[in-house]
Amino acid sequence: MSADTYPPQSYFAAGYGPRAWFLTTDHKRVAWLYLVALTAFFFIGGAMAVVMRLELATPQGDVLTADVYNRMFSIHGIIMVWFFLVPSIPATLGNFLLPLMLGAKDLAFPRLNLASWYVFAFGSLFTLFAVIAGGVDTGWTFYTPLSSLYSDSYVSAAAFGVFIVGFSTIMTGINFIVSVHKLRAPGLTWFRLPIFVWTMYATALVMVLATPVLAASLILIVLERVFGIGVFNPELGGDPLLFQHLFWFYSHPAVYIMILPGMGVVSEILPCFARRPLFGYRAVALSSMAIAVFGFLVWGHHMFVSGQSAYAGVVFSFLSFLVAIPSAIKVFNWTLTLRKGHITFDTPMLYALGFLGLFTFGGLAGLFVASLAVDVHLHDTYFVVAHFHYIMVGGMVTAYMGGLHFWWPKMTGRMYSELWGRIAAVTTFIGFNLTFFPQYVLGYLGMPRRYHAYPAEFAFWHVLSSTGAVVLAIGYVMPFFYLGWSLLRGSAAPANPWRASGLEWQTASPPPQHNFARTPTVTEGPYAYPEPEDER
Repeated sequence: MSADTYPPQSYFAAGYGPRAWFLTTDHKRVAWLYLVALTAFFFIGGAMAVVMRLELATPQGDVLTADVYNRMFSIHGIIMVWFFLVPSIPATLGNFLLPLMLGAKDLAFPRLNLASWYVFAFGSLFTLFAVIAGGVDTGWTFYTPLSSLYSDSYVSAAAFGVFIVGFSTIMTGINFIVSVHKLRAPGLTWFRLPIFVWTMYATALVMVLATPVLAASLILIVLERVFGIGVFNPELGGDPLLFQHLFWFYSHPAVYIMILPGMGVVSEILPCFARRPLFGYRAVALSSMAIAVFGFLVWGHHMFVSGQSAYAGVVFSFLSFLVAIPSAIKVFNWTLTLRKGHITFDTPMLYALGFLGLFTFGGLAGLFVASLAVDVHLHDTYFVVAHFHYIMVGGMVTAYMGGLHFWWPKMTGRMYSELWGRIAAVTTFIGFNLTFFPQYVLGYLGMPRRYHAYPAEFAFWHVLSSTGAVVLAIGYVMPFFYLGWSLLRGSAAPANPWRASGLEWQTASPPPQHNFARTPTVTEGPYAYPEPEDER
């Protein structure tokens, strides 16, 4: 079939039967399969968070027992990190948009793309079994020797599920790398790529290089529990600190698997709604690659109190400060993009501005835990919980919501209620800060994390945090309803409702099955918005 005779119907309207979806090799439908699965996991993990905050609203452990609370926050972390945060933007927006932004018909390996979703679904069954059977009490980090020796919970099932899902991550990473190298449209040189593509490429490199380390670590826990092989168990001659080194060698780069895509989303939204080109495009693009490289060098700052060499601690502290530089480059360039811009506060822009504030604040807090002396006091307190959530939830999830609203008309061909979108964005921002800023104070005062009961002196800050969690939950639930309503009753979306630049906006909403009738030719760089006149 020639390029200009593709069926005119959209991928979204054609083929309503289950077979058309579950056997599809269309990257857009695979993205929707991921979107449905990840939304389900998001609400499962979020429900557990609400129950935990309900428990922590009072100093006494009067809702959950200590053991049930341990299992609750463990499964919350496992689900939210590996079944939502890590795959969220790459598997949904990345799958949907990467070929469109490259001017391609699909990803390089369409069948591998579908297989990655089936592997993800298969792996999730093991972890869901662990949840239903009784949960896990080791925390989302599976620290040894608790996970390999002492825990009588369903560690093996949960760890094996995460192990399997790792293969899905690797498949997606390989697909993205090959697609960026091989499927770019004529004229689409490296420095004409949108920043979203740069961040997907950097993320894919981290996926492929780091995920096997996590997979090996988790399968070793399973083998040790099942067959008694002495790798981490000190009673069998193993070293429990070895697991921490292996786990964080993956898990700190994994932080950038989660946040780099969010940075790419924000880099697309800010220029569009400021109506001006992205400031310092090349610096922003190359800083994405720098983050991917430096991310492999800083895992030891998670182990400052583990007894590792003091000299190693100094080196890891220095490198942790160094990795903040490329992130700061992005923040400064985003801010300068807004300068003199003609800003409109549509829903995607509100989420992007929320990301800018929350990520910056969370990143600055990271400098405290990267300092050797300060981390001794703050380690394993609520300060670390607040820092992590400001980056991962305040940053990544806010960017994900911004991207979902930005590209929703392109994905569905329908517009949503702008009023309700703005209300949800503001509610989320207020609820998030009300939930997690008090936790910085709790950590500074010495409140340890992972406790279901606490001294009454901490009650005020916990009540404030639990109140914020209710507001935050409302902010997250609202889009589920008005976006769902837009699918049924929303007005038809034009091809480019935001007047945005980029190849994805040069095709219909939703796109036809093979994206473009003819392969586009690129003749200019990204973000071709007119420069505003200099102020005199």
